[in-house]
Amino acid sequence: MLSSLRNLIPNSLVNTFWHLPKAIIANLSFGFPSRKLTVIGVTGTSGKTSTAHLIYHLLLSAKFKVALISTISAKIGKKEINIGLHVTNPDPFVLQSLLKDIADKGYTHVVLEVTSHGLDQHRCWGINFRYGLITNLAHEHLDYHKTLKNYHQAKLKLIKQADVAVLNQDDKHFKLAKSKAKKTLLPYDSSQDFRQTNINAASVIVEDLGISQKQINSSLKSFPGVPGRMEFIQTKPFTIVIDFAHKPDALEAALKAFHELKPKRIISVFGCAGLRDSLKRPVMGQISAKLSDITILTAEDPRTESVKSINDQIAKGFKKAKGKNLYRIPDRQRAINKAINLAKKGDLVVLFGKSHERSMCFGTIEYPWSEYQAVNKALKGKKK
Repeated sequence: MLSSLRNLIPNSLVNTFWHLPKAIIANLSFGFPSRKLTVIGVTGTSGKTSTAHLIYHLLLSAKFKVALISTISAKIGKKEINIGLHVTNPDPFVLQSLLKDIADKGYTHVVLEVTSHGLDQHRCWGINFRYGLITNLAHEHLDYHKTLKNYHQAKLKLIKQADVAVLNQDDKHFKLAKSKAKKTLLPYDSSQDFRQTNINAASVIVEDLGISQKQINSSLKSFPGVPGRMEFIQTKPFTIVIDFAHKPDALEAALKAFHELKPKRIISVFGCAGLRDSLKRPVMGQISAKLSDITILTAEDPRTESVKSINDQIAKGFKKAKGKNLYRIPDRQRAINKAINLAKKGDLVVLFGKSHERSMCFGTIEYPWSEYQAVNKALKGKKK
């Protein structure tokens, strides 16, 4: 009843009369802590988590007193804080509390990963962004934003809020984003390798903060990577990778990168989240059909939708692209078991979509889930 009533109320009204007052009160309650910090905001359809972690690592390596708030967790010195399930931008009271803690402990810089939902719902209202970085603008979250234009406008709020706009000049929406820049523009270039593009984005910011290219190159050697982002679990006799790609552009970029490793076969395991942008589902199927040798469709937070219905939509795109070797295994553990049992020497198995997340939502309940534990269980089963 309550959820049905909520669906009748436009997001704009909820954002203006609920989320915005909450954000204002949170800022007032904690004394606008971002004003004491150099805040680096990072958003984009893909690559924002990896780029945020790269910036954090480069600044940390250069002895900056820097903290991080990202999809994965908040890092304040040696302390790591879980910010919640399926969350990037926390509630304004949680976010302002974290920023106050960071400022009170003497940190000078914070890297903050920002989402379109967070921007649209004013969760970042009042934050004094020194830099606003957009990695790219593509197709995502139309379940919430309804149109691509609305989605892009939400992302562009970061540029309007930041002193320095950091933009990918090779992105097709560069001119639009540039027109929203408040003061200074720092452009950077794309690369055929999306990992290098992330490095370019991170580098242009840290160079502006006084870190030399020589220091950057040295620090990159010690970058530990990001949990669940192109994370290699094993490489012999076959390779297993966990990656968070759950959008068409990210899936395509990842699979193209894996082709460069020249595996014998690529076995992809993924699904699509329920109650989220359904238009991307057949596109994901088309991409996997073209770039994977074997595709296994499974559950990925189906929520109140059926896994079968979601996977039927993905499979429609797969068939349209005339893909071969498609399996539909709703149970994610069994799907991972199947992928690992099928794998032979020289193959590459990649699990997309869940990555670092600690739960999977069925109906309205979050059940414990670990992609890493699922892989270990599957490997033990294969050995037997």
